[in-house]
Amino acid sequence: MAKEARTKKPRAAAIRRWIRRGFLIWAIVSTLWLANSVRTQGVDPATLRSSPNITVVDRAATLEFLPVKEKRNTALIFICGSGVSANAYAPLLRPVAEAGYTVFVVKLPLRFAPLESHKQSAVDSALGLIPAHPEFSRWVISGHSLGAALSCRAAQANPMSFSAMVLFGTTHPKQDDLSLLNIPVTKVYASRDGIAPPETVLANQRLLPAHTRWVEIKGGNHSQFGHYGHQLFDGTAAISRVEQQKIASSALFNAINEVEGVEQTHAPEPAAGPVSNGESSPPAR
Repeated sequence: MAKEARTKKPRAAAIRRWIRRGFLIWAIVSTLWLANSVRTQGVDPATLRSSPNITVVDRAATLEFLPVKEKRNTALIFICGSGVSANAYAPLLRPVAEAGYTVFVVKLPLRFAPLESHKQSAVDSALGLIPAHPEFSRWVISGHSLGAALSCRAAQANPMSFSAMVLFGTTHPKQDDLSLLNIPVTKVYASRDGIAPPETVLANQRLLPAHTRWVEIKGGNHSQFGHYGHQLFDGTAAISRVEQQKIASSALFNAINEVEGVEQTHAPEPAAGPVSNGESSPPAR
């Protein structure tokens, strides 16, 4: 019996070692897969270079698109989604600068902002842009996924700092009640989004103002709001990335032009190229 017990102990220890190794291998593979899935894809390098009309500045905390000639009084702050490079949003956001609006793309610390302190740091970076640039009299706050959640946090912390908010692909706000926010709010969601499912998005609509403009992208998913791979747990899109971003771009331009007092005829094409039709619809409240 004693010999059998001694035999079982090394065997049990070996099993535990293999289990630990298995978890380590799984963690490494999952991390590498996730990092690859949010890797920037399909962005024309010219979109990230300066031109006679746009100066592109890549800083540690922000990617900036600065109009050279026509500069409007309204600026846009856009906060990146978790793990997604600021470059992946360039095709969606550079046309905003081409229209004369300065764009600040706020990067997340360590790309994923894994800690609460990292998330708050991104919010602080966004809010810090406003006193740092007194030349702009109006600001629009926006973001995708986690970036949209942090946009809600920024708007709640400093509601008087912003003239409008545009949220892409997020179920937030989920705990914070922003229903009394008196600025224009636009919520853009996709029917095949597996990260921010439409049913969850609409379940939280009571936490946004009654005047919120709701835009559904039928056939869109979570990943196609930016230019990167297919995100884990996301749905499969039934429309192309450029089709989805055309609708997203239109919603963004409508909000910014409304703040600036510019009549909207049509949104400029996303930098990725021409696209076709799209649909939008508000949910019943």
